[in-house]
Amino acid sequence: MQETAKTTSATTSDTGKSGSVLIVGGGISGIQSALDLAESGFRVCVVEKNPSIGGVMPQLDKTFPTNDCAMCILAPKLVEAGRHPNIELMTYSEVTGCSGSEGDFTVTIRKNARSIDTSKCTGCGTCQENCMVRYVPEKPALQKKPRLQPELLGIVDATLEKHKAEPGALLQILQEINHACKYLPREALEYLSCTMGVPMSRIYEIATFYTSFSLEPRGKYTVKICLGSACYVRGAPKVLGEFERRLAIKSGNTTKDMLFTLESVNCVGACAIGPTIMVNDVFFGHMSPDKVEPLLKELRSAQ
Repeated sequence: MQETAKTTSATTSDTGKSGSVLIVGGGISGIQSALDLAESGFRVCVVEKNPSIGGVMPQLDKTFPTNDCAMCILAPKLVEAGRHPNIELMTYSEVTGCSGSEGDFTVTIRKNARSIDTSKCTGCGTCQENCMVRYVPEKPALQKKPRLQPELLGIVDATLEKHKAEPGALLQILQEINHACKYLPREALEYLSCTMGVPMSRIYEIATFYTSFSLEPRGKYTVKICLGSACYVRGAPKVLGEFERRLAIKSGNTTKDMLFTLESVNCVGACAIGPTIMVNDVFFGHMSPDKVEPLLKELRSAQ
């Protein structure tokens, strides 16, 4: 789709020049220029080839030389540019031609098709996730229920009945199945897809996003070693190393007897008693390498 854009604001009678400005590029420089010109009374049109303005700056964590948060600087400018009455944003567009004389140009702009109503766009990203050009469409849900083991079937059916199999309760349902089974069996996820009418892609999207979920079988005891800043400086890496040595596995693995799964996490929210570990849902604070063997012996004797 092509659209021809020409400056449309009032013309100054003595010079014949238009009072409109075209800015090519919606990065931080283009946005700031647009805001300055718009505040001075000019009608500004910003053309950006990407679907949204902002450029590279949103990808940065800090900015030189002050180390200020990049998005903290950029976000207010994005909002102001989007709301300013003198600024017109033309995203996903490119300048293909320019003619005319100084102060009075006619610019040809190609606007790429979006297949959405841009006046209603909120930037939620749902259209990108469901793009039929980029992604192969999937059936709404699996049609044939898999055969589950009686014990697993009882857990899944009880959970579905508790939440009335509502798609909005998918996260809670996955949490309860993960807690009961120590992981999310594939056949259970396929059963949920058939029963709840939810695509497998949506189920896997949630199951792989949260680190508390696992698609692989876990041991009876999940040992989580906190490597947050407070625990790290107090010796948490040595505690993790001792667990790896005693269990003969690396972080992220499970012992062959399916008794222990070892994991490292960023923070468990118990900095005051660090180094801290969690065994299932139980906290153990002020851990040290010499306390690892007695703890493992106690857990094994509880079998």
